[in-house]
Amino acid sequence: MNSSLNTAYIGMGSNLENPVKQLKSAARHLRQHHDIADCQFSHLYNTTPVGPQDQPDYANAAAKVTTALSPIELLDLLQSIENQHGRERNIRWGARTLDLDLLLFNEETIDHPRLIVPHNQIKFRNFVMVPVLDLTPDLHFPDGQSFKEALNLAPDNAIALITDQSL
Repeated sequence: MNSSLNTAYIGMGSNLENPVKQLKSAARHLRQHHDIADCQFSHLYNTTPVGPQDQPDYANAAAKVTTALSPIELLDLLQSIENQHGRERNIRWGARTLDLDLLLFNEETIDHPRLIVPHNQIKFRNFVMVPVLDLTPDLHFPDGQSFKEALNLAPDNAIALITDQSL
């Protein structure tokens, strides 16, 4: 673990086994982890799936965390939480109990065999950018483009606020 604190954004999604419950449980894991100093969560959204359409709609959200973990250590933590929630990696963009994606890490660009940051699909997914903008409305990508600009160019996947739930 490095000694300085880092800011990371995490995309959260689920469409199996009570998706809102899955996201609430993942949020609890992040809040309680000893290497996470601060955690903020977006609103919850209902979204249509990307990829195979023969799957249920998703519940999506985003988290902004402050941590001393390195990017790979944070990735390991996220994958551990996914595994604890029964995540299976069978079909690309298929249904899942929990998906936790490391979207941004500080203002870094990371190209590692296990991790690409910014997440390579983020600019094509309004259901990722909208929750992130809940947390930081003036956020920019490392290349300088604002999230708002990217959102205006993104495909319009159906997205709706879940008003009676929060993380």
